Amino acid sequence: MEKGVKLDEWGYEVTTSSQLCISAINHYYHQVLSYGKKKCVILEALVHDKDCVLANILAAHFLYSSDPSRASSCLEAAKSQLDRATMYEKHVFEAISYIITRDRDDEIACELHSKLLNEFPRDLVSLKRAQVLCFYMGQPDLSLRLALQVLSQNEGQNYVYGMLAFTFLEVGRMNDAEEAAKRGYEINKHDIWAQHALCHVFQYQCRLKEAVKFMEGCSSSWSSCSSFMLTHNWWHVALCYLEGNAPMEKVLEIYDDYIWKELDKTDAVSAEVYLNAAGLLLRLSVRGEMDAIGDRLKILAECLTDQTGEFCKAEDLLKGLKDRILRMTKKKQQLMLQGTVICNKLSEDCIVGMLLSDAGPEQLVICFGAMMIGASDEQLDVFNEVWYTMLLNSGEAMKAIEVIEKQIKKREGISFLWRLLERGYKLAQWPEASVANEKARALECAYF
Repeated sequence: MEKGVKLDEWGYEVTTSSQLCISAINHYYHQVLSYGKKKCVILEALVHDKDCVLANILAAHFLYSSDPSRASSCLEAAKSQLDRATMYEKHVFEAISYIITRDRDDEIACELHSKLLNEFPRDLVSLKRAQVLCFYMGQPDLSLRLALQVLSQNEGQNYVYGMLAFTFLEVGRMNDAEEAAKRGYEINKHDIWAQHALCHVFQYQCRLKEAVKFMEGCSSSWSSCSSFMLTHNWWHVALCYLEGNAPMEKVLEIYDDYIWKELDKTDAVSAEVYLNAAGLLLRLSVRGEMDAIGDRLKILAECLTDQTGEFCKAEDLLKGLKDRILRMTKKKQQLMLQGTVICNKLSEDCIVGMLLSDAGPEQLVICFGAMMIGASDEQLDVFNEVWYTMLLNSGEAMKAIEVIEKQIKKREGISFLWRLLERGYKLAQWPEASVANEKARALECAYF
């Protein structure tokens, strides 16, 4: 059948004669931007047109991690039809085919996406891909630049403001982040990323009760989310309760009913969900709640054992990581250096072994550090809390006071920080300990 040209969601030309193929592609766009659980819909596009370049390259990206062999087949199918593709499809092909190259340079990948977005600025899925790259590269300024690059062509459009809001968050522009997130929420109350960004603002500014009320009000819209986004949003709610001194039962209820229970679903078991579960338990561990979470840690560890195999496999995992890094470009090797240093500290143990043993927060954080390269400020805060605790436990009062006071200037509404500061002042035998105690007590009664 002679190929025609049809327009996708963005109004860009795609070489296909199948409207059903276009519909599946558009549905895939929606799933990506809404953090939906049905991104596999892109495979339906191939059923309706197996030669469509755009459908094949998007499918290749979707399958890259879960089914590399099939992803390669889709990549080759796209490449074989490239001479018949539209200019838009060729730009998307160039950007994605480079992303799924084994030894890619992430900076070049971002440059290719910037080039694509310059020519086709309404393609918000490509913006999302680029921002994910920037996130894991730790380059929020570049992510913001890309969002601003396309904003004028997407004024009033769905999803763009949530993406803009998150980049404002990453560079510390909280007022701009709140404005953008609220704009995105006004356009679409089910824009999960806009909801998530607004929660970040409330949480950072210690507007904890407001954050909980907002997110619980949005929670009915999360049923269609991927397991990661669903549990991550509830992780935020649980953390707000925790930082706001809600009863421990409330925090554990969220863990049991909305995070852990998601792992009972056969289609939901993923590393990200385990990280949301383990990340919350780590927070509780740092706060001395091991008695409350001990049984949950053991159950989590058993499930992780099922997923990762015997504890001694940690050395094999570390060797595999080192081998992969050796195949990377020199520039990327440097970016991964910190991660390999952390991983080397794992020795013969892995996170499962740590969880089953009597390891404290100091050991747990080493394990989590290997998995948290690329994370939000709220995710990284727990590592600071472990650091502060280690300084206090080792008697380094002056250093602890210095770093805790610096953090309190950012988030003065968190009672746990004031309790840590109180410990530091007492170690240093400073009279300010009573002031810190009074501040902590006032905050502990203020929220929930």
